[in-house]
Amino acid sequence: MTTLADPVPGGRPADLRRVAPLTAGLAAQGVHGIVLGYVDTAGVGRVKTIPTARLEAAVSWGVGMSPVFDTFLAGDSVVTTDVLGSPDGDLRLYPDLDRLVALAGQPGWAWAPVDRITQEGTRHPGCSRTFLRRVVTDAAERHGLALKAAIEIEWSVGAGSAPTGEFVPAVHGPAYGAIRQVELSDYTADLLAACAAQDVDVDQLHPEYAAGQFEISVGARDPVAAADRSVLVRQTIRAVAQRHGLRVSFAPAVTAEGVGNGGHLHLSCWRDGVNLHAGGDRRYGMTAEAEAFAAGVLARLPALTAVTAPSPASYLRLRPSRWAGAFTAWGRETREAALRVITGTAGRHTQDANLEVKPVDLAANPYLALGCVIAAGLDGMTADRVLPREITGDPARYGPQEAAALGVRRLPRSLPEAAEEFRTDPVLRAALGPVLADAVTAVRLGEAAAVDGLDDNRVAAAYRWRY
Repeated sequence: MTTLADPVPGGRPADLRRVAPLTAGLAAQGVHGIVLGYVDTAGVGRVKTIPTARLEAAVSWGVGMSPVFDTFLAGDSVVTTDVLGSPDGDLRLYPDLDRLVALAGQPGWAWAPVDRITQEGTRHPGCSRTFLRRVVTDAAERHGLALKAAIEIEWSVGAGSAPTGEFVPAVHGPAYGAIRQVELSDYTADLLAACAAQDVDVDQLHPEYAAGQFEISVGARDPVAAADRSVLVRQTIRAVAQRHGLRVSFAPAVTAEGVGNGGHLHLSCWRDGVNLHAGGDRRYGMTAEAEAFAAGVLARLPALTAVTAPSPASYLRLRPSRWAGAFTAWGRETREAALRVITGTAGRHTQDANLEVKPVDLAANPYLALGCVIAAGLDGMTADRVLPREITGDPARYGPQEAAALGVRRLPRSLPEAAEEFRTDPVLRAALGPVLADAVTAVRLGEAAAVDGLDDNRVAAAYRWRY
Protein backbone atom coordinates (compact mmCIF):
# COMPACT_ATOMS: atom_id res chain seq x y z
CA MET A 1 0.00 0.00 0.00
CA THR A 2 1.41 3.37 -1.00
CA THR A 3 2.07 5.96 1.70
CA LEU A 4 -0.78 8.48 1.57
CA ALA A 5 0.72 11.06 3.94
CA ASP A 6 2.20 14.29 2.60
CA PRO A 7 5.96 14.87 2.83
CA VAL A 8 7.19 17.30 5.47
CA PRO A 9 10.33 19.47 5.59
CA GLY A 10 12.93 17.63 7.61
CA GLY A 11 11.46 14.28 6.54
CA ARG A 12 8.91 11.98 8.12
CA PRO A 13 10.57 10.19 11.09
CA ALA A 14 9.60 6.73 9.81
CA ASP A 15 11.23 7.49 6.45
CA LEU A 16 14.41 8.80 8.04
CA ARG A 17 14.80 5.55 9.96
CA ARG A 18 14.61 3.61 6.68
CA VAL A 19 17.14 5.62 4.70
CA ALA A 20 20.39 4.04 5.96
CA PRO A 21 19.40 0.39 5.32
CA LEU A 22 17.85 1.30 1.96
CA THR A 23 20.98 3.17 0.89
CA ALA A 24 23.17 0.27 1.95
CA GLY A 25 20.96 -2.20 0.10
CA LEU A 26 21.07 -0.16 -3.10
CA ALA A 27 24.85 0.20 -2.87
CA ALA A 28 25.17 -3.57 -2.45
CA GLN A 29 23.26 -3.97 -5.73
CA GLY A 30 25.66 -1.64 -7.51
CA VAL A 31 23.19 1.25 -7.67
CA HIS A 32 24.99 4.58 -8.09
CA GLY A 33 22.09 6.93 -8.87
CA ILE A 34 18.37 7.35 -8.21
CA VAL A 35 15.88 8.65 -10.75
CA LEU A 36 13.27 10.89 -9.13
CA GLY A 37 10.35 10.79 -11.55
CA TYR A 38 7.05 12.56 -12.01
CA VAL A 39 4.68 13.20 -14.91
CA ASP A 40 3.78 16.71 -16.04
CA THR A 41 0.39 18.04 -17.09
CA ALA A 42 1.12 17.21 -20.74
CA GLY A 43 1.78 13.57 -19.85
CA VAL A 44 5.56 13.68 -20.33
CA GLY A 45 7.76 11.98 -17.76
CA ARG A 46 10.23 14.41 -16.21
CA VAL A 47 13.10 13.53 -13.87
CA LYS A 48 15.83 14.74 -11.60
CA THR A 49 18.54 12.29 -10.52
CA ILE A 50 20.70 12.10 -7.42
CA PRO A 51 23.67 9.97 -6.34
CA THR A 52 22.56 7.15 -4.08
CA ALA A 53 24.47 8.73 -1.20
CA ARG A 54 22.17 11.77 -1.41
CA LEU A 55 19.01 9.81 -0.62
CA GLU A 56 18.93 10.93 3.01
CA ALA A 57 19.16 14.59 1.98
CA ALA A 58 16.35 14.12 -0.56
CA VAL A 59 14.11 12.42 1.99
CA SER A 60 14.83 15.17 4.52
CA TRP A 61 14.68 18.31 2.41
CA GLY A 62 13.66 17.31 -1.10
CA VAL A 63 15.24 18.21 -4.43
CA GLY A 64 14.55 21.46 -6.22
CA MET A 65 12.39 21.73 -9.35
CA SER A 66 10.72 24.73 -10.95
CA PRO A 67 6.88 24.86 -10.95
CA VAL A 68 7.09 26.02 -14.57
CA PHE A 69 7.02 22.38 -15.68
CA ASP A 70 3.32 22.21 -14.80
CA THR A 71 2.64 24.24 -17.94
CA PHE A 72 5.21 22.66 -20.26
CA LEU A 73 3.84 21.28 -23.52
CA ALA A 74 4.98 17.94 -24.89
CA GLY A 75 7.27 19.83 -27.28
CA ASP A 76 8.88 21.70 -24.34
CA SER A 77 7.43 25.15 -25.00
CA VAL A 78 5.63 26.81 -22.08
CA VAL A 79 2.13 28.21 -21.67
CA THR A 80 0.94 30.22 -18.69
CA THR A 81 -1.98 30.57 -16.31
CA ASP A 82 -2.50 33.30 -13.74
CA VAL A 83 -0.54 31.15 -11.25
CA LEU A 84 1.79 28.89 -13.24
CA GLY A 85 4.23 29.19 -16.12
CA SER A 86 6.56 31.94 -14.91
CA PRO A 87 10.28 31.49 -14.19
CA ASP A 88 9.67 32.32 -10.53
CA GLY A 89 9.59 30.00 -7.54
CA ASP A 90 10.81 26.56 -6.56
CA LEU A 91 9.34 23.27 -5.40
CA ARG A 92 10.78 20.33 -3.49
CA LEU A 93 10.61 16.78 -4.84
CA TYR A 94 10.31 14.14 -2.12
CA PRO A 95 10.83 10.47 -3.06
CA ASP A 96 8.29 7.89 -1.89
CA LEU A 97 10.42 5.21 -0.26
CA ASP A 98 7.59 2.66 -0.47
CA ARG A 99 8.03 2.67 -4.26
CA LEU A 100 11.84 2.89 -4.41
CA VAL A 101 13.20 0.10 -6.62
CA ALA A 102 16.45 -0.83 -8.34
CA LEU A 103 15.96 -0.70 -12.11
CA ALA A 104 16.64 -4.09 -13.65
CA GLY A 105 16.66 -2.59 -17.15
CA GLN A 106 19.10 0.17 -16.18
CA PRO A 107 21.91 -1.37 -14.12
CA GLY A 108 23.40 1.16 -11.73
CA TRP A 109 20.15 3.08 -11.28
CA ALA A 110 17.14 3.01 -8.97
CA TRP A 111 13.81 4.82 -9.37
CA ALA A 112 11.26 6.43 -7.08
CA PRO A 113 8.16 8.54 -7.77
CA VAL A 114 7.97 11.88 -6.02
CA ASP A 115 5.45 14.14 -4.37
CA ARG A 116 5.99 17.88 -4.74
CA ILE A 117 5.54 20.39 -1.95
CA THR A 118 6.30 24.09 -1.73
CA GLN A 119 9.36 25.53 -0.05
CA GLU A 120 7.04 26.49 2.81
CA GLY A 121 6.11 22.83 3.30
CA THR A 122 2.55 22.90 1.96
CA ARG A 123 1.02 20.74 -0.79
CA HIS A 124 1.79 22.01 -4.27
CA PRO A 125 -1.64 22.44 -5.89
CA GLY A 126 -0.24 21.41 -9.27
CA CYS A 127 1.13 18.03 -8.13
CA SER A 128 -0.87 15.32 -9.87
CA ARG A 129 0.37 12.53 -7.58
CA THR A 130 -0.75 14.52 -4.55
CA PHE A 131 -4.10 15.05 -6.26
CA LEU A 132 -4.60 11.31 -6.76
CA ARG A 133 -3.62 10.59 -3.15
CA ARG A 134 -6.21 13.12 -2.02
CA VAL A 135 -8.96 11.54 -4.18
CA VAL A 136 -8.14 8.06 -2.84
CA THR A 137 -8.27 9.38 0.72
CA ASP A 138 -11.60 11.06 -0.01
CA ALA A 139 -13.03 7.76 -1.32
CA ALA A 140 -12.01 6.04 1.91
CA GLU A 141 -13.22 8.76 4.27
CA ARG A 142 -16.52 9.70 2.59
CA HIS A 143 -17.56 6.35 1.15
CA GLY A 144 -15.57 3.75 3.05
CA LEU A 145 -14.08 2.58 -0.25
CA ALA A 146 -10.79 1.04 -1.19
CA LEU A 147 -10.06 1.06 -4.90
CA LYS A 148 -7.98 -1.22 -7.07
CA ALA A 149 -6.63 -0.11 -10.42
CA ALA A 150 -4.45 -1.21 -13.30
CA ILE A 151 -3.37 0.46 -16.53
CA GLU A 152 -2.82 -1.49 -19.74
CA ILE A 153 0.25 -0.46 -21.70
CA GLU A 154 0.46 -0.69 -25.49
CA TRP A 155 3.59 0.35 -27.32
CA SER A 156 5.10 0.25 -30.79
CA VAL A 157 8.55 -1.30 -31.25
CA GLY A 158 10.67 0.35 -33.92
CA ALA A 159 14.04 -0.45 -35.42
CA GLY A 160 16.77 1.53 -33.72
CA SER A 161 18.54 1.91 -37.06
CA ALA A 162 15.64 3.78 -38.68
CA PRO A 163 16.30 7.32 -39.95
CA THR A 164 15.95 10.01 -37.30
CA GLY A 165 12.30 10.72 -36.57
CA GLU A 166 10.97 7.84 -38.65
CA PHE A 167 9.14 4.76 -37.39
CA VAL A 168 10.06 1.45 -39.01
CA PRO A 169 8.44 -1.56 -37.32
CA ALA A 170 11.05 -3.82 -35.78
CA VAL A 171 8.86 -6.89 -36.26
CA HIS A 172 6.43 -8.11 -38.88
CA GLY A 173 3.72 -10.73 -39.08
CA PRO A 174 0.01 -10.93 -38.29
CA ALA A 175 -1.73 -9.14 -35.43
CA TYR A 176 -1.46 -11.19 -32.23
CA GLY A 177 0.71 -13.51 -34.29
CA ALA A 178 3.24 -16.10 -33.18
CA ILE A 179 5.69 -14.69 -35.74
CA ARG A 180 6.02 -11.45 -33.80
CA GLN A 181 6.49 -13.24 -30.51
CA VAL A 182 9.29 -15.34 -31.98
CA GLU A 183 11.05 -12.45 -33.70
CA LEU A 184 11.24 -10.40 -30.48
CA SER A 185 11.36 -13.27 -28.00
CA ASP A 186 14.76 -12.26 -26.57
CA TYR A 187 13.56 -8.71 -25.94
CA THR A 188 10.26 -9.72 -24.38
CA ALA A 189 11.88 -12.43 -22.24
CA ASP A 190 14.31 -9.85 -20.85
CA LEU A 191 11.37 -7.51 -20.25
CA LEU A 192 9.53 -10.16 -18.24
CA ALA A 193 12.69 -10.84 -16.23
CA ALA A 194 13.14 -7.13 -15.51
CA CYS A 195 9.53 -6.77 -14.35
CA ALA A 196 9.89 -9.78 -12.05
CA ALA A 197 13.10 -8.36 -10.59
CA GLN A 198 11.20 -5.14 -9.83
CA ASP A 199 8.30 -7.02 -8.14
CA VAL A 200 5.89 -6.15 -10.95
CA ASP A 201 3.51 -9.07 -11.46
CA VAL A 202 2.67 -9.42 -15.15
CA ASP A 203 -0.66 -10.91 -16.20
CA GLN A 204 -0.07 -10.92 -19.97
CA LEU A 205 2.47 -9.85 -22.57
CA HIS A 206 1.54 -10.32 -26.21
CA PRO A 207 1.75 -8.94 -29.75
CA GLU A 208 -1.09 -6.51 -30.49
CA TYR A 209 -2.96 -5.31 -33.58
CA ALA A 210 -0.92 -2.49 -35.12
CA ALA A 211 2.46 -2.76 -36.82
CA GLY A 212 5.20 -3.56 -34.32
CA GLN A 213 2.75 -3.24 -31.43
CA PHE A 214 2.82 -5.11 -28.11
CA GLU A 215 0.78 -4.94 -24.91
CA ILE A 216 1.55 -5.71 -21.28
CA SER A 217 -0.99 -6.04 -18.48
CA VAL A 218 0.07 -5.99 -14.84
CA GLY A 219 -1.66 -6.80 -11.58
CA ALA A 220 -4.03 -4.34 -9.90
CA ARG A 221 -2.90 -2.19 -6.98
CA ASP A 222 -4.21 0.81 -5.10
CA PRO A 223 -4.61 3.70 -7.59
CA VAL A 224 -1.46 5.60 -6.59
CA ALA A 225 0.64 2.45 -6.82
CA ALA A 226 -1.04 1.61 -10.15
CA ALA A 227 -0.09 5.00 -11.58
CA ASP A 228 3.45 4.58 -10.23
CA ARG A 229 3.63 1.16 -11.87
CA SER A 230 2.55 2.57 -15.20
CA VAL A 231 5.45 5.01 -15.12
CA LEU A 232 7.93 2.38 -13.91
CA VAL A 233 6.90 -0.25 -16.46
CA ARG A 234 7.18 2.21 -19.33
CA GLN A 235 10.65 3.23 -18.15
CA THR A 236 11.55 -0.46 -18.06
CA ILE A 237 10.11 -1.24 -21.51
CA ARG A 238 12.12 1.62 -23.00
CA ALA A 239 15.36 0.74 -21.21
CA VAL A 240 15.25 -2.96 -22.12
CA ALA A 241 14.41 -2.08 -25.73
CA GLN A 242 17.42 0.20 -25.99
CA ARG A 243 19.69 -2.60 -24.79
CA HIS A 244 18.36 -4.66 -27.71
CA GLY A 245 18.92 -1.93 -30.29
CA LEU A 246 15.20 -1.11 -30.46
CA ARG A 247 13.23 2.10 -30.03
CA VAL A 248 9.75 2.26 -28.53
CA SER A 249 6.89 4.74 -28.66
CA PHE A 250 3.87 4.97 -26.39
CA ALA A 251 2.34 7.75 -28.51
CA PRO A 252 -1.41 7.49 -29.16
CA ALA A 253 -0.77 7.42 -32.91
CA VAL A 254 2.71 6.49 -34.09
CA THR A 255 1.43 6.89 -37.65
CA ALA A 256 -1.68 8.67 -38.87
CA GLU A 257 -3.27 5.49 -40.18
CA GLY A 258 -4.61 2.47 -38.36
CA VAL A 259 -4.96 1.61 -34.69
CA GLY A 260 -2.97 3.55 -32.11
CA ASN A 261 -1.57 2.78 -28.66
CA GLY A 262 -4.08 2.69 -25.83
CA GLY A 263 -3.72 2.84 -22.06
CA HIS A 264 -7.06 1.46 -20.86
CA LEU A 265 -7.85 1.97 -17.17
CA HIS A 266 -9.27 -0.81 -15.00
CA LEU A 267 -10.97 0.10 -11.73
CA SER A 268 -12.92 -1.67 -9.03
CA CYS A 269 -14.47 -0.49 -5.75
CA TRP A 270 -14.08 -2.54 -2.56
CA ARG A 271 -15.38 -2.29 0.98
CA ASP A 272 -14.14 -4.48 3.83
CA GLY A 273 -12.50 -6.80 1.32
CA VAL A 274 -15.67 -7.26 -0.77
CA ASN A 275 -15.74 -6.35 -4.46
CA LEU A 276 -18.79 -4.14 -5.08
CA HIS A 277 -18.82 -5.10 -8.76
CA ALA A 278 -19.85 -8.68 -8.01
CA GLY A 279 -22.58 -10.34 -5.99
CA GLY A 280 -25.00 -7.41 -6.13
CA ASP A 281 -28.61 -7.24 -7.31
CA ARG A 282 -28.02 -4.88 -10.25
CA ARG A 283 -27.12 -5.80 -13.81
CA TYR A 284 -24.28 -8.31 -14.14
CA GLY A 285 -23.88 -8.58 -10.39
CA MET A 286 -23.09 -4.93 -9.71
CA THR A 287 -24.19 -3.48 -6.41
CA ALA A 288 -26.14 -0.21 -6.49
CA GLU A 289 -22.98 1.66 -5.50
CA ALA A 290 -20.88 0.02 -8.22
CA GLU A 291 -23.51 0.88 -10.83
CA ALA A 292 -23.68 4.48 -9.58
CA PHE A 293 -19.88 4.71 -9.79
CA ALA A 294 -19.93 3.40 -13.37
CA ALA A 295 -22.76 5.76 -14.29
CA GLY A 296 -20.82 8.71 -12.88
CA VAL A 297 -17.83 7.87 -15.08
CA LEU A 298 -20.05 7.42 -18.14
CA ALA A 299 -21.78 10.77 -17.57
CA ARG A 300 -18.49 12.70 -17.50
CA LEU A 301 -16.67 10.94 -20.35
CA PRO A 302 -16.81 13.92 -22.76
CA ALA A 303 -15.01 16.12 -20.22
CA LEU A 304 -12.75 13.30 -19.06
CA THR A 305 -11.28 12.95 -22.57
CA ALA A 306 -9.33 16.19 -22.00
CA VAL A 307 -7.45 14.26 -19.30
CA THR A 308 -7.48 10.70 -20.67
CA ALA A 309 -6.84 11.65 -24.33
CA PRO A 310 -4.76 14.82 -23.86
CA SER A 311 -2.72 15.06 -27.06
CA PRO A 312 -3.66 16.19 -30.57
CA ALA A 313 -2.43 12.73 -31.61
CA SER A 314 -5.02 11.18 -29.28
CA TYR A 315 -7.74 12.11 -31.75
CA LEU A 316 -6.03 10.16 -34.52
CA ARG A 317 -6.62 7.12 -32.30
CA LEU A 318 -10.02 7.97 -30.78
CA ARG A 319 -12.09 7.04 -33.81
CA PRO A 320 -15.09 4.73 -34.27
CA SER A 321 -14.78 1.01 -34.98
CA ARG A 322 -11.23 0.74 -33.63
CA TRP A 323 -11.96 -0.57 -30.12
CA ALA A 324 -10.99 2.86 -28.78
CA GLY A 325 -14.38 3.62 -27.18
CA ALA A 326 -15.31 6.70 -29.20
CA PHE A 327 -18.93 6.93 -27.96
CA THR A 328 -20.62 7.44 -24.59
CA ALA A 329 -21.82 3.87 -24.28
CA TRP A 330 -21.41 0.94 -21.94
CA GLY A 331 -21.78 -2.81 -22.29
CA ARG A 332 -20.76 -6.10 -20.79
CA GLU A 333 -17.55 -7.27 -22.45
CA THR A 334 -18.25 -4.91 -25.38
CA ARG A 335 -14.89 -3.71 -26.63
CA GLU A 336 -16.34 -0.88 -28.72
CA ALA A 337 -18.02 0.64 -25.66
CA ALA A 338 -16.18 3.43 -23.89
CA LEU A 339 -17.09 1.80 -20.57
CA ARG A 340 -16.75 -1.97 -20.55
CA VAL A 341 -18.23 -3.94 -17.67
CA ILE A 342 -16.02 -6.96 -17.03
CA THR A 343 -17.60 -9.73 -14.98
CA GLY A 344 -14.76 -12.24 -15.14
CA THR A 345 -14.84 -15.98 -15.54
CA ALA A 346 -17.22 -18.22 -13.60
CA GLY A 347 -15.64 -18.95 -10.25
CA ARG A 348 -13.65 -15.70 -10.21
CA HIS A 349 -16.36 -13.02 -10.36
CA THR A 350 -15.67 -11.77 -6.84
CA GLN A 351 -11.97 -11.29 -7.61
CA ASP A 352 -12.01 -10.13 -11.23
CA ALA A 353 -15.14 -8.03 -11.83
CA ASN A 354 -14.18 -4.44 -12.71
CA LEU A 355 -14.73 -1.51 -15.05
CA GLU A 356 -12.56 -0.81 -18.07
CA VAL A 357 -12.39 2.79 -19.32
CA LYS A 358 -11.29 2.63 -22.95
CA PRO A 359 -10.90 6.20 -24.33
CA VAL A 360 -7.51 6.48 -22.60
CA ASP A 361 -4.05 6.57 -24.12
CA LEU A 362 -0.53 6.81 -22.74
CA ALA A 363 -0.13 10.50 -23.44
CA ALA A 364 -2.29 10.81 -20.33
CA ASN A 365 -0.71 11.62 -17.01
CA PRO A 366 -1.78 8.44 -15.13
CA TYR A 367 -2.26 10.28 -11.83
CA LEU A 368 -4.56 12.86 -13.42
CA ALA A 369 -6.43 10.22 -15.42
CA LEU A 370 -7.09 7.90 -12.47
CA GLY A 371 -7.89 10.77 -10.12
CA CYS A 372 -10.42 12.35 -12.47
CA VAL A 373 -12.09 9.04 -13.36
CA ILE A 374 -12.41 8.17 -9.67
CA ALA A 375 -13.77 11.65 -8.88
CA ALA A 376 -16.40 11.19 -11.60
CA GLY A 377 -17.33 7.80 -10.17
CA LEU A 378 -17.60 9.14 -6.62
CA ASP A 379 -19.86 11.93 -7.86
CA GLY A 380 -22.05 9.25 -9.44
CA MET A 381 -22.28 7.48 -6.10
CA THR A 382 -23.21 10.69 -4.30
CA ALA A 383 -25.94 11.36 -6.87
CA ASP A 384 -27.16 7.71 -6.94
CA ARG A 385 -26.82 7.62 -10.72
CA VAL A 386 -28.17 4.70 -12.74
CA LEU A 387 -26.72 3.37 -15.96
CA PRO A 388 -28.80 3.80 -19.13
CA ARG A 389 -29.53 0.88 -21.44
CA GLU A 390 -26.42 -1.01 -22.42
CA ILE A 391 -25.30 -1.43 -26.01
CA THR A 392 -24.09 -4.46 -27.90
CA GLY A 393 -21.93 -4.45 -30.98
CA ASP A 394 -20.52 -1.29 -32.54
CA PRO A 395 -22.32 1.93 -31.53
CA ALA A 396 -21.21 3.50 -34.83
CA ARG A 397 -24.04 1.58 -36.48
CA TYR A 398 -26.79 3.52 -34.70
CA GLY A 399 -28.71 6.19 -36.54
CA PRO A 400 -29.26 9.58 -34.85
CA GLN A 401 -32.64 8.72 -33.32
CA GLU A 402 -31.60 5.35 -31.91
CA ALA A 403 -28.34 6.79 -30.59
CA ALA A 404 -30.21 9.61 -28.84
CA ALA A 405 -32.65 7.15 -27.28
CA LEU A 406 -29.71 5.16 -25.87
CA GLY A 407 -27.82 8.25 -24.73
CA VAL A 408 -25.02 7.41 -27.15
CA ARG A 409 -23.06 10.41 -28.40
CA ARG A 410 -19.71 10.75 -30.07
CA LEU A 411 -16.91 11.76 -27.75
CA PRO A 412 -14.95 14.90 -28.71
CA ARG A 413 -13.36 14.70 -32.14
CA SER A 414 -10.53 17.11 -31.33
CA LEU A 415 -8.52 18.38 -28.41
CA PRO A 416 -10.11 21.87 -28.42
CA GLU A 417 -13.56 20.24 -28.24
CA ALA A 418 -12.43 18.09 -25.31
CA ALA A 419 -10.86 21.10 -23.57
CA GLU A 420 -14.15 22.99 -23.82
CA GLU A 421 -16.06 20.05 -22.32
CA PHE A 422 -13.54 19.96 -19.48
CA ARG A 423 -13.56 23.73 -18.93
CA THR A 424 -17.30 23.72 -18.24
CA ASP A 425 -17.42 20.57 -16.10
CA PRO A 426 -17.89 21.57 -12.46
CA VAL A 427 -17.17 18.16 -10.94
CA LEU A 428 -13.75 17.62 -12.50
CA ARG A 429 -12.66 21.20 -11.96
CA ALA A 430 -13.68 21.06 -8.30
CA ALA A 431 -11.84 17.78 -7.81
CA LEU A 432 -8.62 19.13 -9.34
CA GLY A 433 -8.81 22.55 -7.74
CA PRO A 434 -8.43 25.80 -9.68
CA VAL A 435 -4.64 25.74 -10.09
CA LEU A 436 -4.43 22.27 -11.58
CA ALA A 437 -7.69 22.61 -13.54
CA ASP A 438 -6.47 25.82 -15.17
CA ALA A 439 -3.14 24.15 -15.99
CA VAL A 440 -4.97 21.29 -17.72
CA THR A 441 -7.00 23.71 -19.83
CA ALA A 442 -4.01 25.89 -20.72
CA VAL A 443 -1.81 22.95 -21.70
CA ARG A 444 -4.54 21.34 -23.83
CA LEU A 445 -5.22 24.57 -25.71
CA GLY A 446 -1.48 25.13 -26.07
CA GLU A 447 -1.01 21.67 -27.61
CA ALA A 448 -3.86 22.34 -30.03
CA ALA A 449 -2.35 25.68 -31.08
CA ALA A 450 1.06 24.07 -31.56
CA VAL A 451 -0.25 21.82 -34.35
CA ASP A 452 -2.79 24.16 -35.86
CA GLY A 453 -2.77 23.72 -39.64
CA LEU A 454 -0.83 20.46 -39.63
CA ASP A 455 -2.23 17.43 -41.46
CA ASP A 456 -2.63 14.07 -39.71
CA ASN A 457 0.77 12.74 -40.80
CA ARG A 458 2.58 15.75 -39.40
CA VAL A 459 0.58 15.62 -36.15
CA ALA A 460 1.57 11.97 -35.68
CA ALA A 461 5.20 12.80 -36.44
CA ALA A 462 5.19 15.71 -33.97
CA TYR A 463 4.30 13.44 -31.03
CA ARG A 464 5.80 10.13 -32.18
CA TRP A 465 8.79 10.21 -29.87
CA ARG A 466 7.42 12.45 -27.11
CA TYR A 467 5.82 9.59 -25.16
